[in-house]
Amino acid sequence: MAPPPHRRPGFSRKAQYSLFVTYLAATAGTIVAALLLSISVVDPTGFAALRTFGAEITAPIARIFSALRLSTEGITRSASAYVDAASKNVTLEKEARTNWSKLIEARALRIENARLRGLLKLTDEGEQQIAVGRLISSTASSTRRVATLSVGRNYGVERAQPVRGPAGLIGRVIEVGPTTARILLVTDAENLVPVMRVSDGLPAFSAGLGNGTVLIKPLNLGESPFRVGDVIVTSGNGGLYRPNIPFARVIRKTSDGALAIPFADPGNTPYAIVVQQYQGEARAAQQAAVPDGKTKEIKE
Repeated sequence: MAPPPHRRPGFSRKAQYSLFVTYLAATAGTIVAALLLSISVVDPTGFAALRTFGAEITAPIARIFSALRLSTEGITRSASAYVDAASKNVTLEKEARTNWSKLIEARALRIENARLRGLLKLTDEGEQQIAVGRLISSTASSTRRVATLSVGRNYGVERAQPVRGPAGLIGRVIEVGPTTARILLVTDAENLVPVMRVSDGLPAFSAGLGNGTVLIKPLNLGESPFRVGDVIVTSGNGGLYRPNIPFARVIRKTSDGALAIPFADPGNTPYAIVVQQYQGEARAAQQAAVPDGKTKEIKE
């Protein structure tokens, strides 16, 4: 439908109303401001009352806005504190892990040093220490019971030398290389060790059973004289092992002897000491067992 011919282009009644309201508000604001200014000059007391009344009216609104502002600031501070706390927790956790790792390493070093100090005290007067090494491997599931020691010919180690640990006798050297040696453990079936009972010096010999235990048999045949709990040590017979080296404890009596568990467990013995044979003739006897008279060596 076409607009009436008397209406101007761009005419808007809504725009006119808005403009009128704006003018009216501006005029009213000017009048109120002039009135307040006049009152403040003519009647200061009355103006103070009006100001107080205005403050009372606007106070609830001001409180609401203040509470909103404080809440916003509190939320911001809480969020910032949470982020800072999370960052500090991550840092503290890293420091705790680092300190825990260092503590474990320090404890391990203290234990290792204590073991070495105890091992070095094992050699009594007249026992010659050859070398101290780490037991780097041992057989626990095969029929043979052997272990590898981290010292060899370069350290003075030779075949048939006894090997012992803090808890007792471990075995003897059977093969030698430049930097390692193989040890025949006392639990091997081919390792016979002269022993005796501590309580009365009863002579006997030990034979390994290949399962972590040894069989103790007295030299005199007959009914077994052993009892559970008897402590067995080396006797010194044969000249290879010095007497009184801790050896085993009896755990069960048999018809002609006793079953015992060695004190020294290679699996729980990180270090071992190689010592000279008790008597020189023992070395000659062991060397004679090799056809060419030379120490058997490990090729490395």
